[in-house]
Amino acid sequence: MKNRDILFDDSLSLLRSMIKTPSFSREEEGTAAVIEAFMRDVGIVPRRAGNNVFAFAEDYDPTRPTVLLNSHHDTVKPNAGYTRDPFSPDIEDGTLFGLGSNDAGASVVSLLAAFREFHDNRNLRFNLCIALTAEEEVSGKEGIESLLPLLGNIELAVVGEPTGMNPAIAERGLMVVDCTCRGTGGHAARKEGDNAIYKALEGIDRIRSHRFDRTSPYLGDTMMTVTVINAGTQHNVVPAECRYTVDVRMTESYTHEELLELIGDMCGGEAVARSMRLRPSHISESHPFVSYAVSKGLTPFGSPTLSDQALIPAPSVKIGPGDSARSHSADEYIRLEEIRHAIDTYIDLIGHYILKQTPAL
Repeated sequence: MKNRDILFDDSLSLLRSMIKTPSFSREEEGTAAVIEAFMRDVGIVPRRAGNNVFAFAEDYDPTRPTVLLNSHHDTVKPNAGYTRDPFSPDIEDGTLFGLGSNDAGASVVSLLAAFREFHDNRNLRFNLCIALTAEEEVSGKEGIESLLPLLGNIELAVVGEPTGMNPAIAERGLMVVDCTCRGTGGHAARKEGDNAIYKALEGIDRIRSHRFDRTSPYLGDTMMTVTVINAGTQHNVVPAECRYTVDVRMTESYTHEELLELIGDMCGGEAVARSMRLRPSHISESHPFVSYAVSKGLTPFGSPTLSDQALIPAPSVKIGPGDSARSHSADEYIRLEEIRHAIDTYIDLIGHYILKQTPAL
């Protein structure tokens, strides 16, 4: 068992180094290097793929499935409301400030501390892998998705994001659909043509008023929202084409394919999905990892926000220190006690799941 004070002190030092190093999405070379160097310093052999850094625990068996610990070290750009230097990791009254401190630097360092706890353990039921990845904030293809072929068969993924250390066991997926309605152009003064805007409005009304039959116990209903509309060239020409965009936030109750077909039937024209990569996720409350978390007083919930869970084709739980309301906000922060608590909680939950049970004497 590692000394928890040392794990905490090392985690805090690493997080402060990460905050000092700009790591905007697709520009994470600096923090990847910081994390890689830290791993080497504490006796972990890191591997690097692009700006993703990952490692396996020493007790590795290619025939066993993998438990994946994943979080991201990229950040958004600081917004205009910052009153502090976003790259200055200042500590005041037990609070660490800085861009990426909450989302998701605290999860990165706390998961890494838990990985260190089990890195040299020879009593594992699964291969244990930590992957600290890039491009999460932009759902990029060079982040966790690019690593999946290297990680083996994933039994469970623990995804570090700010949840107050309560387990998110359901997460919405995302699909953006572009709809095109076509009519016939003409002169507005002569009532010519077949107005594509009117066709689009009928489709938009059907989408707006649609009620879904299936609902999620943790996320409620799937949501469809028209967010962009474009048509027309000048005031006296009946438009022959109208395009609009539908933002779809689905629950585990529906697949992308079902919803695209539904929108195609309702939209009054052609519906094309930009991508079907970002899938909803769900894991049962009866899953051993979740049921143990509940037994320890943690509260499962459904998360409306996207994470790399959407790209991991395996059962997953999103859990980490901090509060999602602080993410992307000005003067982002994490409380030091939240990091210490996260390290203890991760070690407890992960250890209970991955360690072979010792028979009672």
